[in-house]
Amino acid sequence: MECYRIDESGYTGFDLFNPIQRFQGATAIALSNEDAEYLIRHFFPKLQAAELKYRSLVKRSSYRQPLLELIGTVLSQHKCVTYVCNKRYLLVLMFLDYAVEPFYYERGFDFYEDGQNYSLASLLYTVGPSLFGREEFEALLASFQHAVKVKSDNSVRALVEAANRLKWRELPEALGPLAYASPECLAAIATPGVTTDAAMVVLQSLISRTEIMSDGAYCIEHDESKNLRNYHSLLQRLIDHQNEIEFRQSDIASIKFPLKLTSVSQVDSKVSPAVQIADVMIGAAIEAANGLTGLRTALLDPEHVMSLYAEHQFIHMVPSIDFEEQKRLRQGTQASKVIDYFAKNFGGK
Repeated sequence: MECYRIDESGYTGFDLFNPIQRFQGATAIALSNEDAEYLIRHFFPKLQAAELKYRSLVKRSSYRQPLLELIGTVLSQHKCVTYVCNKRYLLVLMFLDYAVEPFYYERGFDFYEDGQNYSLASLLYTVGPSLFGREEFEALLASFQHAVKVKSDNSVRALVEAANRLKWRELPEALGPLAYASPECLAAIATPGVTTDAAMVVLQSLISRTEIMSDGAYCIEHDESKNLRNYHSLLQRLIDHQNEIEFRQSDIASIKFPLKLTSVSQVDSKVSPAVQIADVMIGAAIEAANGLTGLRTALLDPEHVMSLYAEHQFIHMVPSIDFEEQKRLRQGTQASKVIDYFAKNFGGK
């Protein structure tokens, strides 16, 4: 049976405001441990470390070219997909999902039609700091994240107050519902199971691709790290879901249940060369994202790393103010149905 090895980077749970880790992502590779071991020996014949770790390897200048060659070989010879998201942009999207959309839903408007939510989130992410003041805008998002986590009356009240401290009438479509304390929005924020944890978003994107890449039943193996425990339980719930249903998310993404994925297992990465290579893949992708956005100086050329990927091998969630392209990509999307379905069937713990 075909097996995909997965590793993640940048996971900070519900905290999408983490200043150190601005991007989150994961890589899935259909790669056997035998093939992975051969690749490691071929590209790093003198490596003495117990396991391959991107952060350790990239610090040594002599290993940077072999790293690029390894990444290029994996992408050209094996099924592989990498997902990377800007966590603050994702937080803005979640803000619209729970602090805005319920207001429109109650009034018969499809807030998600043709990806309008992505366009508005991109606009809010891009102009929010200058339109409302950076500190004030970030305080709003931090209050939203806190209210979703705590779900107390005081935290929700503080969120409404944060919205009213802004010049929200400059963009009432996005902030008006919360400024007026829309009961529908406040109820959505307080709903058990609603969270800003991005693990399901990451997995949903990865699985949408592994399902397409796999001809039949397949399995997933991942590291035993603390961060991946939540991924593990979510994957198992996706596997256990046996309802027959299919959703279109964009012109390149869809998801259908039951999944072809049949099992998920955890393994010590030290004994799984394939998981170690997944670590290299996602480590390089996250570093490239930080480098391309000017957040950090990348040790591997970010543009070179990204040029190794074919279009179908890389999924990203980042803001874009090319609104026509956003509309084309998501025209006819079933986003509202997807969100409702996942909230009903996979919300909570």
